[in-house]
Amino acid sequence: MAQKRAAGKPEERRRGGARQNPEGQLKKRVETRNTPGPRAQWKPGNMIYPVPAVLVTVADCEGNSNIITIAWTGTICTNPPMAYISVRPERYSYHMLRESGEFVINLATESMAYATDYCGVRSGKDVDKFKEMKLTCVEASQVNCGMIGESPVNIECKVVKTEKLGSHHMFLAEVVAVHADEAYMDKNNKFQLNQSNLMVYSHGEYLGLGKKLGTFGYSVKKGKKRAKTRNR
Repeated sequence: MAQKRAAGKPEERRRGGARQNPEGQLKKRVETRNTPGPRAQWKPGNMIYPVPAVLVTVADCEGNSNIITIAWTGTICTNPPMAYISVRPERYSYHMLRESGEFVINLATESMAYATDYCGVRSGKDVDKFKEMKLTCVEASQVNCGMIGESPVNIECKVVKTEKLGSHHMFLAEVVAVHADEAYMDKNNKFQLNQSNLMVYSHGEYLGLGKKLGTFGYSVKKGKKRAKTRNR
């Protein structure tokens, strides 16, 4: 019995069909996977993503200021409130951090993505990043370096310890003040940080946060009891 020919033009059959979309197929395969698949093993490295992409403002003892983009940052203690940043010693901002022992973590939003990237690839010894990116320098209350006015949250920090780990030195710091943009306060005086369109960094790319998936504790939260109704 003669075999039936595959539908479509010959060149389409050779190429797997004109509508083939490798990226779409990969996305579908990942989204529909509900069982563990084969694992690739790589050499030791950092693959903890996504992480915050923040703009850190610093100044030296002579008043020279700079902005450095940091992804290696986070919370290390709730009480007392403490945060950290990790910086390469060869970075221009490093000597400012060592001299002053102060810095401000400025959260970045999606609209600040270009400035965030720029401040991470250009050196403060060559350009004034505040000027080039048209960012507003706002006076801090507890440290002697400016804050970024366009940021929804500014976190003033004072270094308490420096750990020389290797490629990066970690600056462990006490949080001495937090500033929040009142534009994100709702009618109940609650700060709606997630309405500010924060951005993150993941594996070489800047991303928005995406849709809400749940709230803290929702996995164990009990549902509202239904009112009992009498049979009539």
